[in-house]
Amino acid sequence: MKKGKYTKTQDPTGWGDSTKLIRGGLTRSEFGETAEALYLTSGYVYDDPESAERRFSGEEEGYVYGRYGNPTVTMLEERFRMLEGAEAAYAVASGMAACWGSLACQLKSGDHIVASKSLFGSNYQILTVILPRFGITATLVDGNDLSAWKAAIRPETKILFFETPSNPLLEVLDIEAISDIAHKAGAQVVIDNVFATPLLQKPMELGADIVFYSNTKHTDGQGRVFGGMILSTAKFKEELLKPFLRHTGPTLSPFNAWVLLKGLETMKLRVNASSHSAEYLANSLDGMPSIERVYYPHHDTHPQVRLAKKQMKLGGTMVSFDVKGGKEGAFNLLRRLRIIDISNNLGDSKSLITHPATTTHKNIGPEARALMGISDGCLRLSVGLEDASDLLADLKQAMAVNS
Repeated sequence: MKKGKYTKTQDPTGWGDSTKLIRGGLTRSEFGETAEALYLTSGYVYDDPESAERRFSGEEEGYVYGRYGNPTVTMLEERFRMLEGAEAAYAVASGMAACWGSLACQLKSGDHIVASKSLFGSNYQILTVILPRFGITATLVDGNDLSAWKAAIRPETKILFFETPSNPLLEVLDIEAISDIAHKAGAQVVIDNVFATPLLQKPMELGADIVFYSNTKHTDGQGRVFGGMILSTAKFKEELLKPFLRHTGPTLSPFNAWVLLKGLETMKLRVNASSHSAEYLANSLDGMPSIERVYYPHHDTHPQVRLAKKQMKLGGTMVSFDVKGGKEGAFNLLRRLRIIDISNNLGDSKSLITHPATTTHKNIGPEARALMGISDGCLRLSVGLEDASDLLADLKQAMAVNS
């Protein structure tokens, strides 16, 4: 078959999020394929040795090795970069690879981090167990106490780190205020924005320096592949992030990148639909006899509801709640569910429910869970795309055992 030639330029100026999610970063080969091409290759060839030399010296643009870059991965990075509104993006193998890369690439022995105490279990482990092995310390503070952030900063503080909304209690932190504190101290702000997604909250517009995601969650949204993404300035990527990640190797598979590209096409539809259902469930669960407390950023009972509505377009796809009866009450509810699946994953088209104290936050221990406010009766619900009325009915019949 004779090769054709495909040429079409893109001008993304003024594009909305939906257009960016479908066409951002799109590069077609000479065949003019409709779907993004999947380039399954570990290496590349050169026309001559001089070309190879120029590629490795940076004098000539082009790919040199799968660990350094791939055309399918590049499309994913560019699409996400446009969605976030960042200067640069770097795709990696998982969300935790994104967390580790964001932090480790800019730290050395003797450096210090200030972080919110409300953290995902693996984020907590990195800050309190893994980084201290390399002489890097962390101070955990009440994320909503701005004076605590200021008081914890030292001359060696390099990063202020937090999640908002946090996992699993959906604590909402003031990105703009904390960023201002950090920058006055000469520190960088690193944010885990997984729960909000870049569709509902754009931390860089509020002052954050580095934002990372687990694309395993809402980007794929259908429980298929792993992936992570780091958004930053071009300078940070080129001088710190790229050298660190290229030589430590948390490489994203081109196949996973291709799946994530296809997931991005429907991400806005899924996130918006799930967020509306989540708000409906939060309002419906509040005040039920078996429920002690409901956590949802846009719910009137949330302590940071005004801030959440200022920072987030919608309240997000996650709802957490405390069940009466502690662990026994929570487990009784979980056993009775007929539609909602028990899983530690989230951001899926299927609704998934988690008992953090025995799964995602088990290894941090009871004392740390108590400091975060995670009770044995806490359940975290990732709301999917089922009919919201069916999900509510499932929760009601499951709670009957506790009544």
